[in-house]
Amino acid sequence: MGFPRIQAAKALHFSGNTDIEAAINWIIDHENEPNVDPIPMIAVNIDIDSPPPAAQTTGDMEIKAQELRNQARKMKEDEEKRLEREREKERIRIGKEINEAKRVAEDNERKRYLASRKAQKEEEKRAREKVRQKLEADKNERRRVLGLPPSASHTATRPSADDKKNDVSVASVSKAEQLRECLRTLKRSHKDDEGAVKSAFQTLLIYVGNVAKNPDSEKFRKIRVGNPLFQNKVGRLRGGIEFLELCGFERIEEDKYLFLPRDKVNLAVLNSAGLQIKSAMSNPFFAALSHP
Repeated sequence: MGFPRIQAAKALHFSGNTDIEAAINWIIDHENEPNVDPIPMIAVNIDIDSPPPAAQTTGDMEIKAQELRNQARKMKEDEEKRLEREREKERIRIGKEINEAKRVAEDNERKRYLASRKAQKEEEKRAREKVRQKLEADKNERRRVLGLPPSASHTATRPSADDKKNDVSVASVSKAEQLRECLRTLKRSHKDDEGAVKSAFQTLLIYVGNVAKNPDSEKFRKIRVGNPLFQNKVGRLRGGIEFLELCGFERIEEDKYLFLPRDKVNLAVLNSAGLQIKSAMSNPFFAALSHP
């Protein structure tokens, strides 16, 4: 049948020397093994009951061997298909986990946005109340000068220390949200150029960091707008100069420079700006949502 002598002897031995089909199955299962092992030795006076030889021709045996080879090949193909199905299931599972992580990140971003909007509305409400109280106080003062009794509709009261503290806190939240929204605008406006966005974030972080660390040094508080490097990294991008203006920089000398006066350096705002930039750089889902 074309099998090597050593391989045929090993097949007969390890298949129990029962019949030709068992020996051929053993050869197919071990056809890729090297034939370097010696022929197995067996006892000389061993009685082996061999069935009467089947009346098969050489052609029949070759057909049978080919059928066994095809069967082994089909089993191998079925196993490969099973492994491919398992790999596909794993890819689907990983995809679901990534989508879930993205959904959680987007939910967190939405919650932060809603919280900042709520704080902004509360701030506006307090501002309107202060204006109303001021107008009422002025009205009562005019009535007092004219010798009239105070208005019965409202008695003006001075805001407490807690109210002032809350106002400062709300103002801080509002400024942080303005900085964050400016960075969102920058990223959304240039979403097809991630390299430019990353470079702009890094450059803005350097600017605010230098001023925060060296507030008395004018060279860190003055930026020439026409500088090609500045224009390439920040100036040409929508939201870049606006972000610096939120940090306190002002346009001077007919918009030729951005300058941050020493008496207007606010370390709290600069530190908040730095935190917002770092958050935008580290969060892969930053600005993923588009708010009205």
